[in-house]
Amino acid sequence: MTNTLTESMTDSAKSITGTFADLSLSKPVMKAIDEVGYETPSPIQSRMIPYMLQGKDVIGQAQTGTGKTAAFALPILSMIDIKNKAPQVLVLTPTRELAIQVAEAFQRYACHIKGFHVLPIYGGQEYGSQLRALKRGPQVIVGTPGRVMDHLRKRSLKLDALSTLVLDEADEMLRMGFIDDVEWILEQTPDKRQIALFSATMPSQIHRIAKRYLNSPAEVMIKNKTATASTISQRYWMVSGTHKLDALTRILEAEPHDGIIIFVRTKTATSELAEKLQARGYSAAAINGDMQQSSREQTIEKLKKGRIDILIATDVAARGLDVERISHVINYDIPYDTESYIHRIGRTGRAGRSGNAILFVAPRERRMFYAIEKATNKKIDRMELPSAKVLNDKRVDKFRQQITDVIAEDDFKLFTDILEQYQQEHNVPALQIAAALAKIAQGDEPLLVKDKPQSQQRDFSDRDDRDSGGGRSRRDRDGGPRKRNSRAEKAPDEGMARFRIECGHKHQVMPGNIVGAIANEAGLDSKFIGRINIFDDYSTVDMPDKMPKEVFAHLQKVRVGGQMLKITRLASEGSSDEGSSGKRSKTKSFKGKGKNAEASKKGFAKRSKSNSDKKPSRRKSSKD
Repeated sequence: MTNTLTESMTDSAKSITGTFADLSLSKPVMKAIDEVGYETPSPIQSRMIPYMLQGKDVIGQAQTGTGKTAAFALPILSMIDIKNKAPQVLVLTPTRELAIQVAEAFQRYACHIKGFHVLPIYGGQEYGSQLRALKRGPQVIVGTPGRVMDHLRKRSLKLDALSTLVLDEADEMLRMGFIDDVEWILEQTPDKRQIALFSATMPSQIHRIAKRYLNSPAEVMIKNKTATASTISQRYWMVSGTHKLDALTRILEAEPHDGIIIFVRTKTATSELAEKLQARGYSAAAINGDMQQSSREQTIEKLKKGRIDILIATDVAARGLDVERISHVINYDIPYDTESYIHRIGRTGRAGRSGNAILFVAPRERRMFYAIEKATNKKIDRMELPSAKVLNDKRVDKFRQQITDVIAEDDFKLFTDILEQYQQEHNVPALQIAAALAKIAQGDEPLLVKDKPQSQQRDFSDRDDRDSGGGRSRRDRDGGPRKRNSRAEKAPDEGMARFRIECGHKHQVMPGNIVGAIANEAGLDSKFIGRINIFDDYSTVDMPDKMPKEVFAHLQKVRVGGQMLKITRLASEGSSDEGSSGKRSKTKSFKGKGKNAEASKKGFAKRSKSNSDKKPSRRKSSKD
């Protein structure tokens, strides 16, 4: 294979041009794209898809949140041979969460391809279900390196018919210690296969793999725009417990605003949300790519003149929109890529004016949330929904103001005469009559609201993981105090022992990093790795009591986050604080399943043998 990287290009300043129809994708895929609501390809999609369709090896250097999953999934699905039930595509990902996410994306884009099957395989899931699914003949396998290796060794996964291999987030796999496994898998693939490598950065080891295994690849680099106006206040709301629409209406009712643009992902959603808001008494209108240009211009003109206050739009329909009175941009649906987020919130806070951007984020969308923070280089603050008291105070004030306005402006002598006559006939106090009329005017909708019970809201900064793939919580990044967690005090389960490793929060390690390193290097199934507690400068991990000496010695030299483990056995629970130079921090715990000492012992023995065979076979087949 040639080691030359060719056709390098940078898309740092190129605007999105063309449509998906220009990319020669198959009809079933195009139909799915239309239903999903994509209107134009992102920069990495417009550049990568043509190369993928030509069968070329490609390198995509892009951050999470640029739309790279669609950049490889759409062309792969356009070329897939449905009649062939053998695995034709293998996608390697660093974490199980990303494997599931990528598999779901394939399924979504292939909704009109009959007979298509995609299978995610990863550690922590029992082998039986994976073996049965593999026998059904999935065309696409999405998996983590360790579990893919296991199936290749067991011959339950065969790559004879493989036509495309995708390495997703290669630098993350390097950081988690999977890079040797990735090379081993690469050596098991056919000589003639297409490779697509995606990485946010290109460290020397990733560049070496690209030179060794890719054949004259086309290289596409996407540099995200990071500039957002300093006059824009950015906040987010975690969408869990309270329904999106309820949260939106509370914000609209309590937040002082002028004109508002609400962004949704699909063209259908613009009309649906506009109708729901109109039913709640808001002057709202939809705008999307299916509307005639003249209709769009009329709608925008109404927004400018104040005849409507809320515009529900898709990304394309609102691109370049400049209306002075836009005080808020609300991301009702999180965008597919970070570039779209920057374009969206740029509709407010223009020409030095202040603006507000609010982002709705579901728990499963946290990867995109982190990508947006990274792309904008700005912390997004969590907002609190207005309480029932705040809403009720505003409603009462509004009601009083309506009374004042009517008294000041209207001639209601006719109604005065009618009410005087009613009062004389029924001997009812005037105040009681007024209250009855107010209730009639209010209708079935109660004037005051009650707080609905909500599920406990946790800030993303308090979460224990970032897709089990690394990176520290916002609290860690900001250097805030960490509280002691009582879970760290629990003794190891029967048949397990506690070990100390010399890496912690300051080395930016997460439970997934530790599990990945130990599972791969020690040859120990992840289910035999127990509780993990991460402190400032060290961590503790529960593993089988009967660890072979050679495995223990090997783990001494294993690195996680660039830090050598230097593993030591803790003599007692009370010694877990020995030698710690820093304060004990908030712990991050990973509760494993390993309780059976005999099973653990067998797991070590079986997989240690497998590991001892692994390195010679890699050296034997080395092409260096």
